[in-house]
Amino acid sequence: MENLPQLVPLVVFIPLVGMIINLLWGARLGEQWAGWIGSGAAILSFLVSFLLLTYLTGSNYQSVVVNPPFLDGWLSIGSINLEIPWQQRVDTLSVTMMLVVTGVGSLIHIYAIGYMHGDERFPRFFAFLNMFLVFMLILVTGNNFLMMFVGWEGVGLCSYLLIGFWFDKAKGVGWKNSLAARKAMILNRIGDFGMLMGIFLIFWTFGTLDYYKPGEIANVEYQEHLVAQLTGEHGEAAAPAEGEHGATTTEGEAAAPAAEGEHTEAPVAEGEHGEAAAPAAEGEHAVGPAIPEYVNNDHIATDQLGVFGKAQRMLEDGAEVNFGVVSLPIETVLVLITLFLLLGATGKSAQIPLFVWLPDAMAGPTPVSALIHAATMVTAGVYMMVRSNVLYHNAETTSLVVALIGATTALAAGYIAIGQWDIKRVLAYSTISQLGFMVAAVGIGAYGAAMFHLVTHAFFKALLFLGSGSVIHGVEHGHHDVSHGHDHHHDHDFDPQDMRNMGGLRNKMPITFLTYLVGTLALAGIWPFAGFWSKDEILADAWLSNTAGGYVVLAMLVIAAAFTAFYMWRQIEMVFFGKPRTEAAEHAHESTPAMLWPLVILAFFALLAGFYNVPANAGPFTIFGFFEWLFGGAHSFTVFLEPSVAYAHAGEFQGGIAAVALILALGAILLARRVYGDNKSVTADNTDPLYVNPATRQIWSLANARLYWDETYNRLLEQPFNAIGNFLAHTLDWTFWHDYVHEKVVGRGFNALGDLLSSPVDLGIIDGIVNGLGRLVSWLAGGLRRIQTGYVRTYAITLLLGVVLVIIILLLPMLQSGS
Repeated sequence: MENLPQLVPLVVFIPLVGMIINLLWGARLGEQWAGWIGSGAAILSFLVSFLLLTYLTGSNYQSVVVNPPFLDGWLSIGSINLEIPWQQRVDTLSVTMMLVVTGVGSLIHIYAIGYMHGDERFPRFFAFLNMFLVFMLILVTGNNFLMMFVGWEGVGLCSYLLIGFWFDKAKGVGWKNSLAARKAMILNRIGDFGMLMGIFLIFWTFGTLDYYKPGEIANVEYQEHLVAQLTGEHGEAAAPAEGEHGATTTEGEAAAPAAEGEHTEAPVAEGEHGEAAAPAAEGEHAVGPAIPEYVNNDHIATDQLGVFGKAQRMLEDGAEVNFGVVSLPIETVLVLITLFLLLGATGKSAQIPLFVWLPDAMAGPTPVSALIHAATMVTAGVYMMVRSNVLYHNAETTSLVVALIGATTALAAGYIAIGQWDIKRVLAYSTISQLGFMVAAVGIGAYGAAMFHLVTHAFFKALLFLGSGSVIHGVEHGHHDVSHGHDHHHDHDFDPQDMRNMGGLRNKMPITFLTYLVGTLALAGIWPFAGFWSKDEILADAWLSNTAGGYVVLAMLVIAAAFTAFYMWRQIEMVFFGKPRTEAAEHAHESTPAMLWPLVILAFFALLAGFYNVPANAGPFTIFGFFEWLFGGAHSFTVFLEPSVAYAHAGEFQGGIAAVALILALGAILLARRVYGDNKSVTADNTDPLYVNPATRQIWSLANARLYWDETYNRLLEQPFNAIGNFLAHTLDWTFWHDYVHEKVVGRGFNALGDLLSSPVDLGIIDGIVNGLGRLVSWLAGGLRRIQTGYVRTYAITLLLGVVLVIIILLLPMLQSGS
């Protein structure tokens, strides 16, 4: 059991192998093998994650830090004492994310086998899906912010590849898909700037990027309770044998077994094992879990703590952070850090102001939409803030900003969803809205509720997206059958995602309908579905915050919840009820078993997963305590998170708020039924009943226009940016720099100088001198040539005269001296 954490590298490695196989050999293996290799890799990764869960439940949720093989000493610069290890973390928070990513991801992979059947790039699609899992798992298993950022950037890359996967579709659709992928990439890069700035500030402030070092305790209260419980059951805590203080770090330093809930660190270097308590005598069997040696971090020096432990210590000491010319209190620095991290979260988790990329992400195949919206990328920002709960808890200003941004996003996106026609776009805005609930929960300090809603949302939103894919698949095939059966191919602009082209699919696709209905009721927060419990816990925590900000958030989220129920039942009426509005809908048929089984499994969890965290005083809502007993007590999930989330807490059930939210949701469903039921979902002129009614026309039109958010960004940001870009590219770079500077200043100047050097200088002076010397030599040669007569007597006289001249020259000095 104690060696199970050593399997955590396989969580990442297995889908990595699946990705490589499909990239290199997928085309040769064929569609069937490529699909099952990708899906098998996801399933095996889920099984490893489940084994890690069994380790945690069998060891009092003791966290473990593991150094994977071959990556020891990832970043190390001895001259500046920089050490950033590639370490993977096994704790309740990371394992929760692993199970969600690999579990829901596995179902999406299986579904994609049926959905992507016949696509010419089928193996590449599964390679990209596996790559998505790889980077998301790196993000959630890393033990430091830099590893998180590697996964953070990786999922951004994968979203770009998958959103634009159908980049070559005809009639400009492929170009729109490419633009959607580029939009996601650019907006996430803006958020990533904030993430990087936050990481830089963290490193400057704390000198490390590790969440916790070995020997630290994340939740002191939980640790004290655990030790008290263990000593009460087993007597006094046994002192560890000499030198046996738990796991050995990569540097070989002994670490206390009570590590932030990390009481029995797994061996992390060269097979070195440390025990948490003295071994039993020979022949004796140890009974019960080892008792941690420490209940707090007082035994650890400040410079040996990780980011979160050091932050708490510095807050206690009232420390200041020196930035050279200025020093700031640690409280101020934490506000700056958390604001930068929030900017990163608004990009990745699609919050105001960077949320506009997510609806366009519907350009990718439906399995991609489900993977991004339910299990992977968009949950990264929420996970990051929950992991950083110590920082946000101690930055009250940022927490208020987070709560207001989340609540505003939830309300705005929920309102926009009312006016959308595209079945997937409705779900996209729904995702943005539900992410707003999670972010608002982080802002009010309800970290356990945020994670609980993240988990339940993964189930019912994956169900809804895959269900929408099933609907689209059925309508597409119905349209294909009609077009070929009646030999008319003129309707090339038919949109199988437009809900106006649907209707009456309840009888055509019964399994899809039933599972979609479950997902809708869960999302709407109807009892006893999972969304009721997770959404209600956020509302209850907003009420229990007893702050003005909390009450404002509560009011906004209650209205957003009502919007959710309204637009989801509007969708049910438009898609499944009434009469088919097109021949395609009339001839639609149920999807294949590969697509239906994941829907059934997800529907099961969308119905029952909420009972895993039922509150203690929920009365008849818990079905008289049956599910509370079944899952091991009240708030089981929050209790599960406590060892790794320092400020996780479970608020009391608020029956009044739960009742109000439930009544509003049911009322919104009845209102949607009244507006859209009985074949009234689309008017004769193909528009919405709310648009026809003058009293609601402006309300619906504003929602249909998406609050003009994209148009506003286009006018205020994109157009000025493009204008500046055009000015820099065409006016400054091409017209001025290229045409004027290069051609006129540089080019003409060079040519003028060249003309000067070539004609007056080169031809006039250089060539004149050379040619003049030539003519001089020629003239001299012509003169001397005449003395060449060709007669021997002439040469003899000349020789004689020359000899006489030489003698005279030799005798001249002697004649001058008189000797």
